[in-house]
Parts: sequence; structure tokens; C-alpha cells
Amino acid sequence: MTLIQDLRFSLRVLRKSPGFSAIVILTMALGIGANSAIFSIVNAVLLTPLPFSQPNQIYMIYEKTASSTRGTVSYPNFLDWQRSTKSFTSVGAFRRDNFVLTGEGRPERLHAAMISAGLLSTLGINPVLGREFRTDEDQLGAGGVVMISESMWRKRYGGNQSILGKPLELNGAVCEIVGVTPDALQTLRINFFTPGDVYVPVGQWRDPSFRDRKVTTGLLAIGRLRSGVSPESATEEMLQIAANLARQFPDANRNIGINLVPLHQLVVASVQPMLYVLLFAVSFVLLIACTNVASLLLARSTGRFREFATRTAVGASPNHLMSQLLTESIVTALLGGAVGLGLAAAGTHAALRLASDEIPRANSIGINGQVVLFTLGVALLVGILFGLAPVVKIWRLNLSETLKEGSRGSTGMHHHAQRIFVVVEVALALVLLVGAGLMIRSLIKLWRVNPGFDPNNVLAFDITPSPDIAADANKIRALFRQLTDKIETVPGVEAASMILDPLPLTGVADSVPFDIEGRPVTINPKDKTYAIWYFVSPDYFQTMGIVLKKGRLFRRTDDEKAPQVAVIDEAFAHSMFGDEDPIGKRFTIGYTGTSEIIGIVGHVNHWNLGGDSPTQVTRQMYFPYSQLSDRYLPLGISGGTTVVVRTRTSPLSYLAAVQEQAVQLDGGEAIFEARTMNQLVQGWLSTRRFAMVLLGVFAALALVLSAIGIYGIISYTIEQRTHEIGIRMAMGAGRADILRLILGYGGRLTLIGIALGGVSAFFLTRLMRSLLFGISTGDPFTFAGVVVILTGVAFLACYVPARSAMATDPLGVLRHE
Repeated sequence: MTLIQDLRFSLRVLRKSPGFSAIVILTMALGIGANSAIFSIVNAVLLTPLPFSQPNQIYMIYEKTASSTRGTVSYPNFLDWQRSTKSFTSVGAFRRDNFVLTGEGRPERLHAAMISAGLLSTLGINPVLGREFRTDEDQLGAGGVVMISESMWRKRYGGNQSILGKPLELNGAVCEIVGVTPDALQTLRINFFTPGDVYVPVGQWRDPSFRDRKVTTGLLAIGRLRSGVSPESATEEMLQIAANLARQFPDANRNIGINLVPLHQLVVASVQPMLYVLLFAVSFVLLIACTNVASLLLARSTGRFREFATRTAVGASPNHLMSQLLTESIVTALLGGAVGLGLAAAGTHAALRLASDEIPRANSIGINGQVVLFTLGVALLVGILFGLAPVVKIWRLNLSETLKEGSRGSTGMHHHAQRIFVVVEVALALVLLVGAGLMIRSLIKLWRVNPGFDPNNVLAFDITPSPDIAADANKIRALFRQLTDKIETVPGVEAASMILDPLPLTGVADSVPFDIEGRPVTINPKDKTYAIWYFVSPDYFQTMGIVLKKGRLFRRTDDEKAPQVAVIDEAFAHSMFGDEDPIGKRFTIGYTGTSEIIGIVGHVNHWNLGGDSPTQVTRQMYFPYSQLSDRYLPLGISGGTTVVVRTRTSPLSYLAAVQEQAVQLDGGEAIFEARTMNQLVQGWLSTRRFAMVLLGVFAALALVLSAIGIYGIISYTIEQRTHEIGIRMAMGAGRADILRLILGYGGRLTLIGIALGGVSAFFLTRLMRSLLFGISTGDPFTFAGVVVILTGVAFLACYVPARSAMATDPLGVLRHE
């Protein structure tokens, strides 16, 4: 009954001061809403288990070599792992690919994946409709079968239950639809693998190199641990299996280890540091909001001291008064939480628009039961926290002194608390501003870096020739030559080229081993030195703006009838030849034979805009696509190839004209994924931009809340010291003296907060190290800039109430007293 009375009284108090209540509730809504928005992302991405049965038992199984701890596996090795392991109930495999949907009007490219039979069972999910592949279908020469994704089933086929058994023509071959994969499979976004629209049995792939034990073709292995088996025991068993394979096949498996990694760890690895930084940062916003509200409630409670003293004098117990104040603060926080939940829903939607493609499991992010419970818990916690200051003041209330002093009461402890609030707000705001400043400076440096190519005015789109052309190497060469020639006739086009391999900054590369002629040959390909290879048209370097450093570039005469030639980058030249001149040297690759080095070009940052990591394959070599053998050229374009076009002005304005040239040459080809190189760069930056924007929003919010808090506290302090200021002015103090008094008071608190915040930021920003480029976490320019901004804002927050104090009428104050 007492609780109900306290609740009713709390609501009456809030209605009695609507302006004050609105400010407090909105302040809490901003702090709680921001935290709930970030928590909704963290909860869905990091905390919620993967949508598989017993996901903690699912591990990726990697080959471990001297150059990589997470290497892909050859298909024969995978089959031996699958047959030999006892620690895993099942082991599956998958790799990415692209197919062209034919036979249904205009050819259309589909994202595809090759998967082993039983992969869905390994993950612990069931088809939405139909079945997964059988073992007899996962064999070379078996009948064509395909599974389609749930999204494709619903969008293209309207969720028609009769889709099973229907034909689907992929790359000109007819396959039977046997099942529909659940959308849960889309969670499997790791190692640049993207779940597809369609799935085919990996064992049916006809690439001759796929069944070479020495060759890995991007095949990833995944296993489900048997109940009761530890990861350590499974690793030991897999190492023993690897050792047995090394004895049987020493040329292919020498020095191959095994590395098990939990699937969940891989799914969230790219965003985990960023999300923890954002969660940490947004908690500072909440603390600042709490500090502001605590200060406001403390100020209001001081004005109610006479009320409290009177109620105590007529029989109210101090415990009941403290309970009443806590109830008021909790009710206020809960109302703020309710409003904050609405803000969180809008904020989450806006945040995901910035980087939804880069955040795993983005489709599961939203306001759900866990987020509501989190919001409720935060609201209750902060309601208790910011209600403590006035409660402690009531607990220390001196009844007789308060009745004598009127509404002012004793303010010593109050002033001490207010000073602490100012210091805390300034310190917290400085940490957030430093974090946002570091991200902004880092992105500016990334934008200014030279990645080794010029992304401006470059258009890229992908094509897959019609099945008739794609099966014949000579027809492919003829089509590509005609296509680039015709594109270059479009007014405003400066150069055009084909590239059969992934573009820079796509996160994917084809790397192969090689041997330098005249040097000892390493038999095991996995022990060889690797380099990224590109098969391109002669004008590729001009189109991409890649600089020739020495020698010459490709000519049109470097065709399939000419001696094989190659161009290498500076990283290749430096690492393999040192000070020796590479021009004229020769090297051999198993797929292409021996090529002579004719030129050296600048290094392109393929993996990272700011510079490739030495732990990745960074050497680069280029070959004329026309010199790729008849055996491998059709395989090289099976997943699509890229056309890059340099234009004089905005590249997207040329898209229609350029693609029209392609359609005229091959009406049955699929054209897809048009983008500019600048868009590719922006996409690579999107995760960092996401963190920068949110940190900037939090920092701006913290700055505004801190300014309001400082203003409110200084204004209240001046109100409490009106008598003192009047006496000072009556005794001869000028307006400038009062201004110095107020600014000095606020300035001292601000400087203390800046000092504490600076020390905290110096250590706490270490959490951001992986998100930064080109600057240290202790960057002095960022710290100095933030100190100037925060000092200026604090000065303005102090100056406005100081002007009011300067206008005090000393005679009026003394007469009133």
C-alpha cells in the first residue's frame, strides 16, 4: 500500500513540474536509448548463440602451415579427414562460386556455393523444404542436383511447395531442385565466404586441380565435435591424421598441422573489437546523463528541504522520505527508459543503414525481449544511482537548522557533490571526444593514402559469357578483345580492360606458388613461396592507374601465340631479387608454365587500403589473360570476370553505353554488380566509418550534455551565492571581478576534469588500436584539439550564467536579506 502511495505521489510531483520532468526524462531517454541501441547490436551479434543446434560444438578445421594458421584444405585431404576422424560426428566442406541462371529469359548471375553432402546436418539445421544432398550425388559424374536458398525460394518462386523436382539451368546445365536451405545458413559468412542463392554438390566440380592433393582451391572444412570430446583431444586426433597423411603423401602433406577455431569466434571476429568499443563508449554517455540528472534532482531536493523538514516535524520518518525520493527517481528513470526504447528502435535502424553489410547477422538485430529486459534493468539501476545523492542529503538532514534557514538549507555537502559532478562530466566527455577524434583522423589518413591505383573515374562490372562462348577458349579471347575495343570507342572512355581475378580491396585473392628459374625447386607446393596472380588485358595498368616502375607493360602482341611474359610488382621484385635486376628473369607456375619478367609496377594494396600486412600474401604478378592455356581459361571465367573502364567524368553515367557494347557482342551473357572503384574503397571503409559516426554521435551527445550540466551547476551555484556576490559588489568588487570569480570556479573544475579524462583516455583508447590507421592511440594533436574544444564549450557554459551574476543589484540583495 505504501508503495502505491509513493508511486502516486511521484507522478503528482512529476506533473507539478512538467518542464523539469521533461528535461530529466529526455536526458535519461537519450542515455538509456543510446545504450539499448548498441546493446541490441551486441546482443544479436556477439551474445546470441548461432542459429544452429548446439553451436558451441561446431569448429572450423584449418590446415596450419609455416605461412598460414588458417589455410584451406585440398579436396583429397578433406575426404581423408572425413573418413578418419572419430572426434567429430561429421565433417563438411564448402567453397564459394558464381553461376549464371539460364533458360529463364535474360541470363542472371547467382551467388553460389559448392557444399558437401551432409553439411546441413553437420551444422544442425534442416532444409525448409525437401532434402540435402546424398553421398551418391556428391560425386564426379553424378546427376545434376541443386538446392536453392529460402530467400530465393520466396522471392522468385513465391514459396511454392511444388518447386521440388523442377529443373534449374545453371551455366547451361540442367539441375533438379531437391531442397530449400534455411536462411540460418546465411550466418556462415567467414573467410570471405558468402552463402549463396544456389548450392551444388562440391564433389561434382570438374576442375582437374580440385582433386590434386597438392592444391587448395578455397575449400573450407567444418566439423561438429562429438559429445564429451574436448577441442584439445580433437586437435590431437586431427594432428595424428595429418601426420599419417604426411607419411603417405610426403610431397603434398609435409609439415601440415591442424588448427581448430570455434565457428562463433570466426563469425564475429571482424566486428567484435569495434562493438565492444562502442558499448564502452555509450556507457559513458549514460554516466554523463546520470550525472546531469543527479545534479538536477539534488538541486530540486535542496529547494524542498523545508518541505521535508516540515513533514518530518509532523511525524514522517526519514526512512519514508528517502523511500519517497528513491521512488521518484526510479519512476523518472523508467519513464526515460520507455522513451529511450523508442529512440533505440529508431537509432538501431539508422545505425544499420550505415554498415548492415559489414555486420554479421544484421537481419536478427532489433528490439526484442532481451533488449527490453536490458533497458528495464538499466533504467532501474540508474534510477537508484542518480537518486542516491538527494537520499544521502535527506539522511543527513538537520531538522532544526533547516527550519531556521528556510528553503536554502545546508549547502556545503551539496556544493561538494556538484563539483564532483562537473569533474566527472568533463572527464567522461573528454574520453569520448578523444575516441571520436582518433577515428576521424584515422579515416582522413586512410582517404589520403595512395593504395597503388587511382580509384577515381573507374567503373567496374562483372560478366559471364553465354555457355557456348564460355566453353571455348578461342571464343573467349575473341569476345574479350572485341569487347574492350568496342568499349574504348565510347566517347569519354579512356581505357578498358578485363581482369579474370578479384579486384583489390574485395577481400579475396587468388594466390599460387612459383619457382624462380635457376634456384632450388621446392617439391611440396605448400612449402613454396606464393604470390597473388592477375590475368588481365594489355590496358589494365592504364585503366587502374598503376604506375610502371621499370621495363615495359603488356602489348597486344603478347597473345596466346607469343612467348609467355609476366609483370611483377615492387614487393615481388624486392622480396625475391633484392638489388638484382628482375627484368629478363624467368619463373614457373604449375598451371601456366614458365614466364619471362618484362616489367615492374608499383605495389597495389590488395587487402588493406592503408597497406598490406606482411602476414598475408602481398607479392603480385600479372599475366596476359590471352596466354592462359585453353585448358584453364574456361575455368578461370566460370564464376564471372570483371570489366574495368576508366572514364573522363562520372563513371556511372557511362554504364548503360558500356554495357550495351557487351550485349551487342554476346546477347546471352550475364552482366551484374556494377560499381565504381571509389564505391569499393568506401565499402572497405564502411566498418570504420560506422564506428566513427557512432563515436562522433556519442561524443557530440556527451559534449552537449556536459555543457548543459556545467551550465546548470554554475547557474545553481550562482543562485546559492547571490548573497555573497551582492556583498562582494557592495564592498567594491567590479563586474570583471565577478566574471573572474565565476569563470575561475568553473575553470578549475574543468581543468581537473580534463586532467582526469586525459589520463583515462590515454589508457582506455588502447582498446581502439585495431581500428586506427596512421596514428597512435596517444596522438597529441587529437588530445590537444579535444582539450581546446572542451575548454571552449566549458567557458561558454560558465560565461552565460556569469553574465547574469554580473548584473546582480547589491542593494536589492542586501535589502532582501
